[in-house]
Amino acid sequence: MNGASREALAAARERLDALTDSTSVDATRLADELAAVTALLDREVSLRRVLTDPAQAGEAKAELVQRLLGAQVSGPTADLVAGTVRSRWSQSRDLVDALEELANTADLTAAQQAGTLDDVEDELFRFGRIVSSNTELRAALTDRKATASAKGELLRSLLGGRARPTTERLVKRLVTAPRGRSLEAGLESLSRLAAERRNRMVAVVTSAVPLSDAQKQRLGGVLAKLYGRQMHLNLDVDPAVLGGIRVQVGDEVINGSLADRIEDAGRRLAG
Repeated sequence: MNGASREALAAARERLDALTDSTSVDATRLADELAAVTALLDREVSLRRVLTDPAQAGEAKAELVQRLLGAQVSGPTADLVAGTVRSRWSQSRDLVDALEELANTADLTAAQQAGTLDDVEDELFRFGRIVSSNTELRAALTDRKATASAKGELLRSLLGGRARPTTERLVKRLVTAPRGRSLEAGLESLSRLAAERRNRMVAVVTSAVPLSDAQKQRLGGVLAKLYGRQMHLNLDVDPAVLGGIRVQVGDEVINGSLADRIEDAGRRLAG
């Protein structure tokens, strides 16, 4: 997002944090209702345009939201959406993207409050690895001809009882309502949001053998100093690495594996 939308999203995040800091607000219910509003505005293009029309007064748009949603969702959800449409948005789709992010963040906040956020982060990462290594599963989950209920049933067979409820909810929403994104991009976005709940960055660490607890602690400390933020490690084992480790933080890759050094030496010799 750019310009006005970026500022509007930042304000919406602050309002969500203020709401979920209150013990009287059910973050899980808030997530469900925000997801329902997201689906509504994703489907109703004309309504979305009205709610983001810069020629309309912010208060008028907020009142429209209250009339439309007041009897359908809880007070905190209606107030949050009303506050969001008061802001200026560069594009109408940005509002929908923002509400979807708020829904996912509310679910992650509920996991954080329950002390299960670390588990959710790890489960999202592992699910992404399973999907990337199983082309048939990925095809089934991204099949445009398959119904949402069929995809939901497949996910229940995969995750039911094996993952935290928050993980199931997040993945189900992503799979049944991808909104034009790839499954991989959606999972990456969820992992980023989960890390941000603790003001952490995510490092994908690939090693030839599993790292010991001491090695993970040392690596996390080094990366935290390097990037100036607490680091969450998503660990993957790949024998092809041969030795050492490969670390990816966002778009930056730190290559320390033997395989990479052999490949680099080969390139130098060839050159």
